[in-house]
Amino acid sequence: MEKNWIVKPQGDPTITKRLSKELNVNEVLASLLVQRGISTFEEARLFFRPQLDQLHDPFLMKDMEKAVARIEAAIKNEEKILVYGDYDVDGTTAVALVYTWLRQFVESLDFYIPDRYIEGYGISYQSIDYASKNGFSLIIALDCGIKAVEKIAYAATKGVDFIICDHHRPGDELPNAVAVLDPKRSDCSYPFDELSGCGVGFKLIQALSTKKGLPFDSLTEYLDLVVVSIASDIVPITGENRILAYYGLQLINSKPRPGFEALVLVTGVGRTSGGPFYFNKELTISDLVFGVGPRINAAGRIETGRNSVDLLVTRSLEEAHIMADQINNCNNERRSLDSQTTQEALDSIINDPTLKDNLTTVLYRPDWHKGVIGIVASRLTEVFYRPTIIFCKSNGMITGSARSIKDFDIYDAVDHCSDLLEHFGGHKYAAGLSLKPENLEAFRNCFEAYAREVFKTGPPVPEVEIDAILTLGDINPKFYTILKQFAPFGPGNMAPIFLTERVMDTGYSRIVGKNHIKLSVVHPHISGFPISGIAFQLGDSFSDIHKGTPFNICYQIEENDWNGKTTLQLNVKDMKMGVP
Repeated sequence: MEKNWIVKPQGDPTITKRLSKELNVNEVLASLLVQRGISTFEEARLFFRPQLDQLHDPFLMKDMEKAVARIEAAIKNEEKILVYGDYDVDGTTAVALVYTWLRQFVESLDFYIPDRYIEGYGISYQSIDYASKNGFSLIIALDCGIKAVEKIAYAATKGVDFIICDHHRPGDELPNAVAVLDPKRSDCSYPFDELSGCGVGFKLIQALSTKKGLPFDSLTEYLDLVVVSIASDIVPITGENRILAYYGLQLINSKPRPGFEALVLVTGVGRTSGGPFYFNKELTISDLVFGVGPRINAAGRIETGRNSVDLLVTRSLEEAHIMADQINNCNNERRSLDSQTTQEALDSIINDPTLKDNLTTVLYRPDWHKGVIGIVASRLTEVFYRPTIIFCKSNGMITGSARSIKDFDIYDAVDHCSDLLEHFGGHKYAAGLSLKPENLEAFRNCFEAYAREVFKTGPPVPEVEIDAILTLGDINPKFYTILKQFAPFGPGNMAPIFLTERVMDTGYSRIVGKNHIKLSVVHPHISGFPISGIAFQLGDSFSDIHKGTPFNICYQIEENDWNGKTTLQLNVKDMKMGVP
């Protein structure tokens, strides 16, 4: 698919030059800082070396005092507390975090993860009945509950109090819980509103620790859970999230909890060898997104999300290895279902001319597996670059998972059609929804009409945002050493993409795998040293670059470890042939 290349504004050149001198880095690196809103030496220092004391006071969050007071009362009165969370990565890490902290002080404590297929997303009536029958008087709900108005009212009739810790957008009415912690509340003045659900849980235990007079250092052991939630829930890695992710990555690379150690080992990234634990590479946000997160999710998709929490709260490495193997088996099954469903969805679009001409993709098959429809929706947005919703049948309703593209707020789009829905919730780029079967066609038409209003000028075209222009001669170990310090990378602080114009194939490039190019390129008249690269899924361009004519590339710079040797290589995102 043809992509538009857009070079980002480089910022004030005066500031760039001053930063370059003050930091002793070249102007390209200084311009990357300016693009990120950094204009002084001190701001740069805190960007490269975030400090935990930059975290905000948790009591700035609306209702935090109420939440802490209710939990303290429950502890004092020896009440039974139930920690409740969604079955995805954010929910299960949040439950593991709050449950692990509370078990230091609470004797009668348990956790509850709803069944994806029986109870569905969010707080369920079944869970409230379970709490009531088993004597739980307080439920702490994490990563869900912000729209559970009727269910919280029902819980009150059962004598069950709720504290809600959520980060999704509220509806018009807030639930009548003891406390509703959500930085996205319109009446909440908390300085940072992009926390993950687990991040909100962390602020809760930070507040509780403060009230108990415990040192902040006692909380750092939970940051591995927080960084996995930040990575997997695709929240911006800016502000507090950057600080939490920075220290969470340090922890997961040096002293992870047994569950993460065992889980990373089954991905093939790490190993132990009769001595101190170690990974064979430094884990990044990307490793968590593509290696750890999907496995935690797989438990809830195939069996139960409770298995993931069991793994994350165990103190036994031996138990963790057994559970990680079981979860990895679930992930293998999930991958098989994912592949099959994706192919069936692709075939549906290819064989239906109407779908091919739409600006959105809305597909439904009753027998598709509820546990993989979100993954399939993501796959289709990558292929067709348009907002996508995949539906299946669940408990007599049609349940869907939505994924979006740049500049299309899928939450707003779904909200626009909410009169046809039974339930919905989510974010700008991802949402979940359910509706009655008879409303599906009307919803499909409403959703498509909304997209046509947004994309009035025609179908959206994928973009590659380029941070700076480089020559190949600019790429060296010193440049990359500083570039690595821009991490952790993710939304709001993506790994920089560079443009180099008029490179040429050395003659040693070749096709590898199914449709990838192992590149070897030079920059004639600028740098005589060749540099290698990998261009995934760009094999169709191989014959053009092999003709010996110049072409442009945009890429990220990364390390390639091979046979014990580490070299720099280009991860090429796109190429343009026939340049003048």
